[in-house]
Amino acid sequence: MTRIPVPADRAAPAIGVLRAVLTGRARPYTRPGSASAIDKQPCDAPVAVGAEGLAGDEQGDPRVHGGPFKAVHCYAWEQYAPWRAELAGHPQALALLERPGAFGENFSLQGIDEAGVCLGDQWQVGGARLEVSQGRQPCWKLSDRFGVPDMALRVQSSLRTGWYLRVLEAGAVRAGDRVHLLARPHPDWPLARIMRAIAQGDCTPALMHQLLALPLPPNWQRLFQRRLDSGQVEDWRARLDG
Repeated sequence: MTRIPVPADRAAPAIGVLRAVLTGRARPYTRPGSASAIDKQPCDAPVAVGAEGLAGDEQGDPRVHGGPFKAVHCYAWEQYAPWRAELAGHPQALALLERPGAFGENFSLQGIDEAGVCLGDQWQVGGARLEVSQGRQPCWKLSDRFGVPDMALRVQSSLRTGWYLRVLEAGAVRAGDRVHLLARPHPDWPLARIMRAIAQGDCTPALMHQLLALPLPPNWQRLFQRRLDSGQVEDWRARLDG
């Protein structure tokens, strides 16, 4: 594993700040039979982070949300500004974008975005050691939440998707904690590069082989292996449209 060079008399470099920590309970959602915990609220006190996520946080559909490779959902606060500009004609969306949590994130991060985060990055945040595990593949629940019919597709196409962390060492975090970069084993693979391949439907065999050589979570291993085997893009309709 490649370690970021750090002088002996200095701590690991701080690359960002945890602006807010948010959790939510699963509740019935907009369509019959559906549930979601996307409406997350900020926590003032320290929050314990374990292998399955934050204490007090839930997921509406554990088949596709949560679990060790999606323990913590992150979103960059700086990405809110372009969304406010793009969605200026949508009052429901603008109301959500006034504060962190619009995208159902657990961590609202300042100073870090998808272009500056690489697969496998290891972070120290408060008392927890975390690893960047994958980018978010948005689903129809964002479209319903924002009141914008194609919001999920917009998020995917924009590459402003957010991303997930898995927990290497449990600990407590709180708003204001700095994000310290401990290791970057795959500097050539920022999440924006991988999400671009997904969004653009790239099935190039050489790229698929490169991606499959990375330490991918199981769902991404299946995705890129299917593209390599079939030369075709997976059907997004169920995820994006519900």
